[in-house]
Amino acid sequence: MSQNIDAAKISIIIPTLNEAGNIKQAIATTQPSTNIEVIVVDGGSQDDTVAIAQSLGVKVISSSPGRASQMNAGAVAASGDILLFLHADTHLPTGFDDMVRAALQKAGTVAGAFALRIDASLLSLRWVEWGVNWRSHFWQMPYGDQAIFLTKEVFQQIGSFPELPIMEDFELMRRLKRIGEIVILPVPVVTSARRWLQKGVFKTTLINQIVIIAYLLGVSPEQIRSWYRQGKFRRI
Repeated sequence: MSQNIDAAKISIIIPTLNEAGNIKQAIATTQPSTNIEVIVVDGGSQDDTVAIAQSLGVKVISSSPGRASQMNAGAVAASGDILLFLHADTHLPTGFDDMVRAALQKAGTVAGAFALRIDASLLSLRWVEWGVNWRSHFWQMPYGDQAIFLTKEVFQQIGSFPELPIMEDFELMRRLKRIGEIVILPVPVVTSARRWLQKGVFKTTLINQIVIIAYLLGVSPEQIRSWYRQGKFRRI
């Protein structure tokens, strides 16, 4: 790296698509912090997402839609030695910048993420959080809503996010595990409960597990995405 990691610049990359209701608060949680930049990568929003982000003084770029494509475009535009990928409906904890730099200084660590808290009071979501955090620690398999971070050097070494329509974070973690340790910070990010509330906690969790099993059994990400679009999961 071009500088000591304890002073390295962090580029926070936020992929967006019609996130006008969330983007302001997501950006707000990146402050206060030291030596960071925020890059919003928009995939063609039809609402005020871009205007809101621009009004907050962050860098805004456009790319083809698709979370993997957008995050890769943000990484190319990033000037930091550390990349942190933040979903637009997820909020960073205070002091995240120092935590990230400290985590990446540990010998053998190639990437990291945060524990997860879901922004709703349902008891069933506490069980979801427990499952996510257990999986993250035991299997070293955090997902995208946990604010994955790593150095730009490592990101380029593993070939960036695979250009998949779904499961790009899962595949990235599988690649990273082959070359080193993924650390999970105990302080959580807070993510929106919207997807669990829309379909129900049990149904959403079940669908997530079906998708993972299908992917591991060799079903293509394109086929899995087509199931979503065709409403195959509505009967579950």
